[in-house]
Amino acid sequence: DNWAFLYAQRLALKQELPLHVCFCLVPKFLEATIRHYRFMLRGLQEVAEECAELNISFHLLLGYAKDVLPTFVEEHGVGGLVTDFSPLRLPRQWVEDVRERLPEDVPFAQVDAHNIVPCWVASPKQEYSARTIRGKIHAQLPEFLTEFPPVVRHPHSPSCPAEPIAWEACYSSLQVDHTVKEVEWATPGTAAGMAVLKSFIAERLKSFSTHRNDPNKAALSNLSPWLHFGQVSTQRAILQVQKHRRNYKDSVDAFVEEAVVRRELAENFCYYNENYDSVQGASDWAQTTLKLHAKDKRPYLYSLQELEQGTTHDPLWNAAQLQMVQEGKMHGFLRMYWAKKILEWTHSPEEALQFAIYLNDRYELDGRDPNGYLTLLSLCPAGCLWSICGIHDQGWAERPIFGKIRYMNYAGCKRKFDVDRFERRYAPTH
Repeated sequence: DNWAFLYAQRLALKQELPLHVCFCLVPKFLEATIRHYRFMLRGLQEVAEECAELNISFHLLLGYAKDVLPTFVEEHGVGGLVTDFSPLRLPRQWVEDVRERLPEDVPFAQVDAHNIVPCWVASPKQEYSARTIRGKIHAQLPEFLTEFPPVVRHPHSPSCPAEPIAWEACYSSLQVDHTVKEVEWATPGTAAGMAVLKSFIAERLKSFSTHRNDPNKAALSNLSPWLHFGQVSTQRAILQVQKHRRNYKDSVDAFVEEAVVRRELAENFCYYNENYDSVQGASDWAQTTLKLHAKDKRPYLYSLQELEQGTTHDPLWNAAQLQMVQEGKMHGFLRMYWAKKILEWTHSPEEALQFAIYLNDRYELDGRDPNGYLTLLSLCPAGCLWSICGIHDQGWAERPIFGKIRYMNYAGCKRKFDVDRFERRYAPTH
C-alpha cells in the first residue's frame, strides 16, 4: 500500500531491471528516542521479510542519505531513484542533499505516498482553515482514493543478493536517549497495525462520532503510531472504514474528516509555511494578541522538568502527561487542553511552543509529524500551533494570557466527561 514503492516497481518492470529498496538509518532525528527507533526498526524487519518473498532486495544503510545513497547508486548501477515525501524541513533537506550528489544521468522522482491527495495537488498555497481546503480535497478524492494495484513478485533478480542485516547491531549506531522505554500496548509492524484497524472497525467505529472526545470511552482508532511510521497506509484505513458507511454514516464521515481533511491540512501548513514550528508561523491576528498578552501575570509557572514529570497543581493535566509518558499517546481531546495549559503556565508563547513540541516529540509514538505542529485530532498528534497560536482557528473573546486564542479550562472538561475517572486511571503511583 505504498504509491512510491508501486511507482518504482513499475519503472523497474518497464526497463526489465531489478528493484532495490533502501532505508537510510540516521543516528538521530529531532527528539526521537529508543521508543521510536525500536518501533520503526521492528516494522522494517517485517518489510525486509516481505521484500525477500517478492524477490526485491532490501538494504538498511547506516547514515545520512547524502553520505550513503549516492555511493550505493553508483556501486549497484542503479538506473533511477524514487523517494517518498515529507513536508518537514529536515526530510526535505535530505532529499535536496541527495539530489545534488546523484550522477546527472540518474532520474530522481518524489511521490507523496502518505497523503491521499498529494500535498501539492490538494492546494497550491497555504490554506486558511479546514473550511477552505475541504472542498478541494473532496473534489479530488474520486481520482485519488482508489484501490491499490498489487505489488508483484519481481521477475528480475539482482546480480548480487543484499547483505544480511544485523538488526541488533543497528542499535549501536544510534545516538538517542535510551531512558524512554518502549510501550506494551502497540506492537510494531503492518500485521499488528492492520489488526488494530480491524478491531477499530469491529468494536469502536460505531462510537467514533459520539464518543471520540471522551477520554474514558474506547472510541478512537488508535492507529496513529502505524500511520506515522508508514506501517499502515491512511488510504487503506479509509478504504476499509468506508465499507461500513451504510451502518455508521456519521462515524465514517467524522473519521474521513480527521484522517483526510485535517491531516492533509496539517501537511499543507508545514509544506507552505517555513515557520511551521514557531510563533512566526501564526496568523497576524494571533501573533499580535499573543504579543499583547506576553507580559500578563501567569497564575502558575512551571519548568520543563516539572511539566515532564507531571507535577503541576492540575491533576487532569498531570494524568494526561503521565498517559503520554507511559503509553506513548495522549487522548486527542486532552491534547488540546494539555497544550493550552502549557501556554498558561510558561513565561511566553515561544517557551510554551518549545516545551510542547519537545514533550510531544520525545514521548508520543506519533510525534515529529506534521500533525504534531498543527492539528488537533483524536487520530493524530498534538496540535501545538493550533492550541497555542490559533492556527486554522478564529479569534475568540479576549482574556488574560491567551488574548483571543481559544481558551480551555478544567471546569469545561468536567462538563464534557468524567474527569475524576480519568485522573484515577493515571494517578501517580508514588
